[in-house]
Amino acid sequence: MIRNILRLPQDAGTTLWQNRLLLWQFTVRNIRARHKGSYLGVVWMVLNPLLMMSLYSFVFGVIFNGRYDAASDETALDYALGIFLSLTIFQLIAEVMGVSTTIILGNSNIVKRVVFPLEILPVAQVGSSIYHFLISICLVFVGIFVFGRELTWYAAALPILVFPVILFSLGLGWFFSAIGVFVRDIGQLMQFLTLALMYCSAIFYAIDKVIVAGFYPILKFNPLAHIVEQARRTVLWHEPLQVQPVIYIYVTAFAVFFFGFFVFNRLKKGFADVL
Repeated sequence: MIRNILRLPQDAGTTLWQNRLLLWQFTVRNIRARHKGSYLGVVWMVLNPLLMMSLYSFVFGVIFNGRYDAASDETALDYALGIFLSLTIFQLIAEVMGVSTTIILGNSNIVKRVVFPLEILPVAQVGSSIYHFLISICLVFVGIFVFGRELTWYAAALPILVFPVILFSLGLGWFFSAIGVFVRDIGQLMQFLTLALMYCSAIFYAIDKVIVAGFYPILKFNPLAHIVEQARRTVLWHEPLQVQPVIYIYVTAFAVFFFGFFVFNRLKKGFADVL
């Protein structure tokens, strides 16, 4: 049993590599479909993250006077950049979760009639989310250059934190896309689950404040909260990565990745019968 579980990601890697051109085509299709028919098109890829950052910065930074208190001279602009960076990382997972339950349902013609590597459908959605993430993270760095303190070599640790986010996205994409075929009601819960995850991921507050408030024993198990906190520490506050949270992040990321593909691989044989 354990050997079969450990072999699944190898099988997934082989499948994805053999169908890499097909995966690329579906990824490009997802990117184009997102803004198809809109007047501004790809401009929304820049406008959307900026609008979201402005809204949350106003609500939490101005109305609620939120701060991370990571630096003695932290300004409202520092807080806004922190929200922008945190939301950019969160959206990489949120985009996948938002559409995951309909990925297989929306391609029922492929599932029923064609011998097709279904594993690539959730992966193509993750690829599309990575594309949007890269645009947003470039905007974050531009904002830091223009308005922030400065960038240091500690920011080079960001890819170490982004890689497990991709693993989480893949695992969750596989899991929810498979479950969504058999349990259609789960699609109605995704908006709530995504919103709950956002508020539990230390996007608008520092983990230190949660520790003081006594909620840390509950939120400490959320790896995304640690990813967001470590990203702010390295990119904005010029601090080194903390080893213990990073180890926990990677262990949970690989666990979700393994489990998500395991569930997808076990359930995909019944997709055509249900659809």
